[in-house]
Amino acid sequence: MTTFKPLEVSDIPIIVEMMQEFYAIDSYPIDVEKSKLLFSEFISNKNHGKGWLICHSDEKGIPKIAGYAILTFVFSFEYGGTIAFIDELYIKESHRGKGIGKTSIAFLKAEAAKLSLKLLYLEVENHNSTAQKLYLATGFELHKRNIMKYKVQ
Repeated sequence: MTTFKPLEVSDIPIIVEMMQEFYAIDSYPIDVEKSKLLFSEFISNKNHGKGWLICHSDEKGIPKIAGYAILTFVFSFEYGGTIAFIDELYIKESHRGKGIGKTSIAFLKAEAAKLSLKLLYLEVENHNSTAQKLYLATGFELHKRNIMKYKVQ
């Protein structure tokens, strides 16, 4: 069984450790201390979004942390209100292939409805065909726009 525990300040060391694992997959840089501070800010300000630890019970029924999910909020005139970005969705390698990703997407979609969000966005790496298949199978569509970025100095 998979459950979702809202993030608390006491979860920051656990989540930052998983974030390091997640970022290592694609060799993304991570500043651990900065990430801890950002999580403190994120958790303390409900306007930023919501986050959860993903827990999955083992064969003995003991829940273990399987990953985490983060929704960040944005107000959009185009979509008529608040939208969210699935900024992070990480399932530990040891918990993959058990349906946890599919359950997590269903949970995030249900939360989006409860929060009256208008749209969920997400990014997926080009090489991550497993995640791409999951997202497409759960109702996400490829966006016909290119995502561009500008880093403010």
